Amino acid sequence: MEGVSSSSTRPKRPAPLAGKPKGAALKDREAARRALAASARTRNNQRRRLVTVLAPIGAVLAVLAILVVVRATTSQDHAGKKTRAAAATVIAQVTGVPVAAFEAAGAPAKRSDTITATGGGALTDNGKARVLYVGAEYCPFCATERWPLIVALSRFGSWQGLKYSYSASSPEVFPDTSTFTFHGATYTSRYVSFTGVETATNRQVNGSYEPLDQLGADDGAIMKQYDPQGSIPFTDLGGRWVINGATYDPSVIHGRTHAEIAATLDKPGTASGKAIDSAANVLTAAICQSTGGQPVAVCTSPSVVAAGKTLP
Repeated sequence: MEGVSSSSTRPKRPAPLAGKPKGAALKDREAARRALAASARTRNNQRRRLVTVLAPIGAVLAVLAILVVVRATTSQDHAGKKTRAAAATVIAQVTGVPVAAFEAAGAPAKRSDTITATGGGALTDNGKARVLYVGAEYCPFCATERWPLIVALSRFGSWQGLKYSYSASSPEVFPDTSTFTFHGATYTSRYVSFTGVETATNRQVNGSYEPLDQLGADDGAIMKQYDPQGSIPFTDLGGRWVINGATYDPSVIHGRTHAEIAATLDKPGTASGKAIDSAANVLTAAICQSTGGQPVAVCTSPSVVAAGKTLP
């Protein structure tokens, strides 16, 4: 083409490297590459050592966090309903079950396997037959057994200071069962002496129920003799009979209020009225064997005599 020289279309050769010869420059670049690789390996090793050191610390912190959450949850789940004053009408119903209700309730349908004869000597206090109860406020079977025990002992004497209480909250079995507590209560009778020991409350602190009443050494020895496993409730009726557990099914009263349960005690046709009154007849018969059959009107009543035949 006109005006264009053929030499202008040829590529130009790069200018030669200035300074060092070509071989020396390649060696410098290779040395720089090796230095960068070594620096990278050093940083990686440092990171691995840091992870090795920090990983156990992180694991420990995670476990501690879980424990804190579990402890807080456990404390909330086991706070337990508070003991409170009992209504006078309810106390009157529990301590004043009509004779007709006892007679209609009669003996339990079957013998309780929680009652056994001791074969030992009499348990007394100042010449009176002595009843020893050991339990705890958190215990649902203790909550169940207090009802007939209070009813039965009311036939021999009088109560003061009984308060509403509840078994422990969920996840305990039969949670929040309505009952009473013997802590702070007093019992007076011409025939019977009563000792009620509530070893713990229904409230957990740091995974354990708060201690309450202290079991004396002599009473502890009695319990150990007839209840070596230390299960509760434990009841010694005048040294002749012991009860390890509840004498009827806790489900009969579970989920009901104090007033609802008490209202059935003069109605032996109801499940709870029948269960509590008939269990009270058995306890009464057992106590009568230690009081010399006193008071006569109670100990010779047909329902008590019939219930006495179910004792093992």
